[in-house]
Amino acid sequence: MARDTYRLRLPSEQIAATLLPGQFVMLRLPSTNDPLLARPLALYDTYCDGAGRPSGIDIVYQAVGRMTRRLAKLEEGQPLEMWGPLGNGFPPTETGHLIMVGGGIGQTPFLALGRHYLGNAAYGRPAVSVPKAQKVTLCYGCRTGAFLAGVDDFRATGIDVLLSTDDGSVGHRGSVLDLVPRVVQESAAPCRMVACGPEKMLHATANLAARLGVPCQVSLESPMACGIGICFSCVTKIRDASGAWDYRRVCMEGPVFDAATVEF
Repeated sequence: MARDTYRLRLPSEQIAATLLPGQFVMLRLPSTNDPLLARPLALYDTYCDGAGRPSGIDIVYQAVGRMTRRLAKLEEGQPLEMWGPLGNGFPPTETGHLIMVGGGIGQTPFLALGRHYLGNAAYGRPAVSVPKAQKVTLCYGCRTGAFLAGVDDFRATGIDVLLSTDDGSVGHRGSVLDLVPRVVQESAAPCRMVACGPEKMLHATANLAARLGVPCQVSLESPMACGIGICFSCVTKIRDASGAWDYRRVCMEGPVFDAATVEF
């Protein structure tokens, strides 16, 4: 789909029928201990059969580590171990204008989310109802234009796409967060933000949302070993209403959290 970026299509009627935007699956290469552990990968979108029934899921990932580089070399028909759906997805909150902020490979959870809010697709069993948004905007940034993946997919579903690159090769030159204030200021409807990407970007997004007075949820990209809450390898600090914090498992209580509660 872009430099070092691939789409993986996995047939599974059961997972496709129940997976919600923002949830993820764990993937593991069978019959090997290299790598030993599975990896969490977010839903990009589901695909359907000729009768419109969910048949499987698409995962989009960047080949940067041992696991993902090996995934990129798999051929059709080779087996993978997969379990899910896992975690909590984005809450079905009424939103006039949904602003999605993705950095690096962080745009991947947002195609399904955008389609859901535009009324272009249904997810979950039974289907989760989401009040239709007036507008959905993706602010998407990468190091350089060669890494921008899936832009045509977003535009084809009716999502407004704004791009930034660090080197200025495509779109705005600079941070993806530079795009957000103008989108909020020019919006004709109440806004809500969601964000996914590197931790520093999420921290900056949380601060920006607070300054703009816009509610914001972030999807954390924490390393995981099991995905089902047993190993506690993915814990993060989350503040409660009193201001105190405690550890929460990203795989179980997340990966989506209110940005104002995350102790970055």
